[in-house]
Amino acid sequence: MQTVIDTLLSPVILFFVLGAVAGFSRSDLTIPEQIGKGLSLYLMAAIGLKGGVGIATTGADPAMFQTALAGIVLGFALPFLAFALLRRLGGLSALDAGAIAALYGSVSVVTFVTGVAVLSEDGLGPAGWMVAIMALMETPGIIAGLLLARGSLGRLPQRANPEGQGQHSIWREVLLNGPVVLLVGSFAIGIVVGAEGYQQVMPFFDGIFRGVLCLFLLEMGLLASRRLREARTLTVPLAALAVVIPLVNAGIGLGTASLLGLEGDTAAAFIILCASASYIAAPAAMALAVPRADIGLGLAMSLAISFPFNIIVGIPLYAWAAGALL
Repeated sequence: MQTVIDTLLSPVILFFVLGAVAGFSRSDLTIPEQIGKGLSLYLMAAIGLKGGVGIATTGADPAMFQTALAGIVLGFALPFLAFALLRRLGGLSALDAGAIAALYGSVSVVTFVTGVAVLSEDGLGPAGWMVAIMALMETPGIIAGLLLARGSLGRLPQRANPEGQGQHSIWREVLLNGPVVLLVGSFAIGIVVGAEGYQQVMPFFDGIFRGVLCLFLLEMGLLASRRLREARTLTVPLAALAVVIPLVNAGIGLGTASLLGLEGDTAAAFIILCASASYIAAPAAMALAVPRADIGLGLAMSLAISFPFNIIVGIPLYAWAAGALL
């Protein structure tokens, strides 16, 4: 219980709460868009670089390959469970349920980065290779969502011309979205430069990391609260599912982590990935693939409800579960 309380009182969590309170109270507090993008770029580069340096220092753990395979399988399978819940309990059409299920099979980079920062406050943190697992889990959920959407329509819609340029745009959005490219690229740089090369940039990427994360989560709190205020098609059952689905996915992640023999912060990071929901890459890809689907509803669920839930309640809960049960 003390772990949960300590996590809830972490500065990064409290700055998110501050942003949410300011947004709900209609404060004129804002963070300029370009500054927000700069904060995001910094965080992706920092977490990727440190993960790569960790691999260069300790070497590839055999557990990494097992976890990677499990992550890919879960990334593909979880949308089917979310699809069933959204259809049966949420009352959504097959088209909307398929598109939104992709968000709950893919992962949230920001939730992962926040989780790593919180888990690292004791000086340990998850294994560096969890960055690679995060990158591998980004795409399978989107593919599963596309398959579910195809099942509801009879075929994948071509948004552009018959030459297939629309489909090219979809896969470009999936595979080359900015946050993942930067995260994976900086991860590779970390492996190349190693601990010695990292010393040259450590003051920048280590010294101010938590402060930048606090400001970024302040912005995310503002954004989430405003998105929730603007939601028009979000029903009570769907709002409840935006909490239930992450919890169900977290339970599956916990069981998988136990089977894999993961422990401590590494297990917690894996659970966080399973529970997180994409609100960047997956919505963009699904908007291209199934433009008739209500992607705005999916964003209201993943960004305005699931993301705050995971940040405020989920991360402390998952960290406690990993420590107490594994």
